[in-house]
Amino acid sequence: MSNKPLVPAIDGWHTMDAKPHLIGSQCSDCGTYFFPAQYQYCRNPACDSTDFLEVQLSRTGHIWSYTNACYKPPAPFVAAEPFEPYAIAGVQLEREQMVVLGQVVTGTGVEDLKVGMPMELVLETLHETDDDIKVTWKWRPLPAGTYPETGA
Repeated sequence: MSNKPLVPAIDGWHTMDAKPHLIGSQCSDCGTYFFPAQYQYCRNPACDSTDFLEVQLSRTGHIWSYTNACYKPPAPFVAAEPFEPYAIAGVQLEREQMVVLGQVVTGTGVEDLKVGMPMELVLETLHETDDDIKVTWKWRPLPAGTYPETGA
């Protein structure tokens, strides 16, 4: 195992806790949630606020939709070589009820996924540099019969 530090692939998008959370924002006026975090203006057409709170979003939800990525994404994304197709899931977060699109953990393909399946946020290594190990967030299926805790 490497002694290199684990660091987020993109600063400010997720915590590095054992049970990670995505870092988003919430409009102070209308309560709308955003990921990635939004701080300039509220994108809710009924709101003209520019006041936001930083929030940790729910780490669990249910699959809203899913697909596979059979192509190597362009830079700046760093894909493993040789490139292996991977699954992508849109997960509706428990508390916020917003859909967040993201990769599914390595080893889980579209044949393993179903709409409505409970999912949780986890961290997985993206790639290693000379100085550190970059990690990113991904969705992982929860065991059958598991109902995610709201806001957990």
